[in-house]
Amino acid sequence: MKPPLFIVFNLGSGHGDASAARAAIEQACSDAGRELHLMEVPDPRRLAQLARQAVHRAQQVGGVVVAAGGDGTINAVAQATLGSGCAFGVLPQGTFNYFSRTHGIPADTAQAMQVLLQHDTVPVQVGLVNQKVFLVNASLGLYPKLLEDREAWKRQFGRSRLVAFGAGLMTLLSGHTNLRLEIEVHSQANEVRTPTLFVGNNALQLEQLGLPEAQAVDAGELAALRLRPVGRGAMLWLLLRGALGRLGEADQVVNFSFKRLTVRPVRAFAARRMKVATDGEISWLALPLVFCVSPERLLLIRPPAPAVERASP
Repeated sequence: MKPPLFIVFNLGSGHGDASAARAAIEQACSDAGRELHLMEVPDPRRLAQLARQAVHRAQQVGGVVVAAGGDGTINAVAQATLGSGCAFGVLPQGTFNYFSRTHGIPADTAQAMQVLLQHDTVPVQVGLVNQKVFLVNASLGLYPKLLEDREAWKRQFGRSRLVAFGAGLMTLLSGHTNLRLEIEVHSQANEVRTPTLFVGNNALQLEQLGLPEAQAVDAGELAALRLRPVGRGAMLWLLLRGALGRLGEADQVVNFSFKRLTVRPVRAFAARRMKVATDGEISWLALPLVFCVSPERLLLIRPPAPAVERASP
């Protein structure tokens, strides 16, 4: 007998039609004779709690935990599922869907349901920052500010890649400050000034930015990118290079790969926490920040030979 599905369905997540997605889920399970438990998220503040409940219920019956929503929903459910022994599935409802596209999971809900119903698990790499999961990327400095402004624009103008680009442009035009950080990697510590530090765990996104460290993710490492201090004009030029997939060629970009990276602020009176974005969600984490590859892998249901999308965003 096939295991039941416990689907954490975030109604307020992503840009698709929630009613149509729900109907596609129910129809696919009915056609396959598969037991379904649809756990709708009435309030985003309850997402983590419902994800833990889904994992607990799935553990009792050998079920599958599924995230239906955007990047934030997928991240929260993955956080609860990692290390639980449960299989993990994804029904992407977001704008970019880097995680699902990397693993060959279709954006169409009906097609993604067929992946859940027909395929087995494959262990996939997870990134951690202070034990907080990130499947696509984690960052601090300017990039979290870009994300906060982007979400504000999306609430006003809707979810699209054009809106995301416009929000990023306006954030850069408003100016930025540089962080003073001590970065320890490969047993060496260096003090740097940078507007942002970006850590990637998704080869597709890194390739689309034009970063050579994309291959490092496939080799079991994480990829880091930091920018040298630059003015507004240079920052706008870097944004354009990133959109064209040529960011890695810029002299203002320093990139490297690692399995463990420690970050501390350099201040006379150092703060105890720092704002960090993980898969688009903002949180405050205690210092120092430790980025690493998780020793445990996520048991993701996906096609055995994922067809990775290579087109630029």
